[in-house]
Amino acid sequence: MTAVNRSRKSLLVFDFDGVIADSEALANAVLAEYITELGTPMSVDECLHAFMGKRMDDVASAVREVIGRPVPDLADALTSRTLARFRTDLREVPGVRGYVAAFPDMRRAIASSSSPERLAGCIDILGLADVFPDNVYSASMVARGKPHPDLFLHAAAQVGVAPAEAIVIEDSASGIRGAVAAGMTAIGFLGGSHVRDGHGERLRAAGAVAIARDYMELEGITRALRLSAS
Repeated sequence: MTAVNRSRKSLLVFDFDGVIADSEALANAVLAEYITELGTPMSVDECLHAFMGKRMDDVASAVREVIGRPVPDLADALTSRTLARFRTDLREVPGVRGYVAAFPDMRRAIASSSSPERLAGCIDILGLADVFPDNVYSASMVARGKPHPDLFLHAAAQVGVAPAEAIVIEDSASGIRGAVAAGMTAIGFLGGSHVRDGHGERLRAAGAVAIARDYMELEGITRALRLSAS
């Protein structure tokens, strides 16, 4: 484990897709299907590499560049298709409820690149409103999405916690970089079904202080970080 800020840790900041909801593989399957329909075949792995961790406006702009032409209402169409798939196939990442319950004294927030509508829809589909009843923040609420620190700083300010007191759980390199830029302690998370070989190394290179393969491992890392900062 690399050096971390020694401030006491009082806030858990979760990315959503791939960390709480096992949604990255599903969402990128929908995206790959849609781009292919538009005339530029792409695989799920190619979409994960190109678009993972980006907010919808940035994804829509990138897709237009890939296919070489404008597509009216692309973001709305993609959101609608994705939520339709989620209603039948979405599952939560195993262990998230137990992990939250293990740290009842810590505040918690979600800081996601997804839109508020998609976040609300997924939380409803998964029945997680009791686990994350508030402090749910979307990159659409700030000027710049990940890898910039804006969203993480916004979340900390809204909760009323100093950035140095936050532990961020992220599955994307852009999210890790944003958390580090915000002055937070970032843990790379590999518990989603979309994770491929070498992903942990990419998260560590982006600045993650540790890598967790699942929530059980994450719980141990979190306890160690809190002890080292006490």
